[in-house]
Amino acid sequence: MVSFRLCIGQDCFLWKIKTPSKFLMFAWRLLWDRLPTKVNLRARQVQILDLTCPFCRRGEETASHIFIHCSKTQPIWWETMNWINMQGPLPWSITDHFMQFSSLKEAGIRSRRWQWWWMAVTWSIWQLRNNIVFSNATFDGNKLVEDASFLVWTWLHNLEKDFSLHFNQWSSNLRQNFLQ
Repeated sequence: MVSFRLCIGQDCFLWKIKTPSKFLMFAWRLLWDRLPTKVNLRARQVQILDLTCPFCRRGEETASHIFIHCSKTQPIWWETMNWINMQGPLPWSITDHFMQFSSLKEAGIRSRRWQWWWMAVTWSIWQLRNNIVFSNATFDGNKLVEDASFLVWTWLHNLEKDFSLHFNQWSSNLRQNFLQ
């Protein structure tokens, strides 16, 4: 089912997104549920004492929980959807969530920016998760959004020839900058 949605023949949609390869590999692993979440590690016979989400401490740490449905990360997606007046529930699966951000009707720069935003937010969520699990950090949603914003700004700065905004200008009005 996943391969049908993401790939047509040999041509995979994900690999057409222009971002550094480590982010594409991360997204591929996320979409195929191959990240070492606690539930995935347990399924591979790794002994995990605590399966709860390191963010909210309520649900089991599955990819769909930490990236979409966790009470700590969900507000980030709701706010993002609000930027473009997108309404409706968040998709249940990671693949549907990716497709929601990748199949916006606007073509060109806006569409590419939304794909980058999805990749940057998911990457930043995973980085924060790892910092919490391995370095005893705490959840900071503002820092997560700032990290994702910086990633997108970096990609814009390097991949769009006419992009010249300073990071402070870019990040101070994300909603407007994504609608351009």
